Amino acid sequence: MKITFLSQSILTTFILLLSVIDVGIFSTKNTGEEISGWKEMNFRGITPTEYKLYDYDGKTVVKAISNNSSSGLIKEVEIDLKEFPILNWEWKVTGIFEDGDVFKKSGDDYPARIYLVFDYDIKNLSRGKRNQIRLLRTFYGQVPTRAINYIYESRAEVGTIVENPYTDLVTMVVVDSGTDSLNEWQSYSRNVYEDYLEIFGEEPPKVIGVAIMTDSDDTGESTTTYFGDIYFEESNSESLSAEN
Repeated sequence: MKITFLSQSILTTFILLLSVIDVGIFSTKNTGEEISGWKEMNFRGITPTEYKLYDYDGKTVVKAISNNSSSGLIKEVEIDLKEFPILNWEWKVTGIFEDGDVFKKSGDDYPARIYLVFDYDIKNLSRGKRNQIRLLRTFYGQVPTRAINYIYESRAEVGTIVENPYTDLVTMVVVDSGTDSLNEWQSYSRNVYEDYLEIFGEEPPKVIGVAIMTDSDDTGESTTTYFGDIYFEESNSESLSAEN
């Protein structure tokens, strides 16, 4: 579900009143600070995307600048989706990729994505898949055993759910697409517990990592994206936002 952008004062009140888990409340930080609690998620041999805290009309957000680059920022968290199934976040996308295509390796770039890593035991995978992960980690560093990416895609229909073209360990969920939502703040709410059940057909393990990511290395293009606050909440919490 896509909802209207929350003002900083409303969001702060919302977080104080409700039982939520703060993943990245960037609006409470000051520009010039380090993005504390978040680690770089880089890929060997690929130029990293630049991430920094940025003052956007009086509100602190994360600005991501990608120029034929790929990397993310990841925060290690532990989320029990039975207790906190609802993921909320905000972003502002300024452009899509001409050659972006979620179905092709050559188009596996997205101006914005929220990347969830699950505590899925590698022993549950086949021997061939375990060996594949070990090989991938040799070349690319961090490789999850199971992940969901919520993405802004260039042209795929919203609601599309598809395996990543490079690996079936990562599932892509299109939450926005095309040009209609560009250059405006957009807010989203997803029931990750239900998404996991739909995708994998089983109870979800805990979320152990949440990343933001802007990448353009496959298409060789460039873009700038802004990420706002990210948090999980209980399913019975009443949203203060109105649906578009």
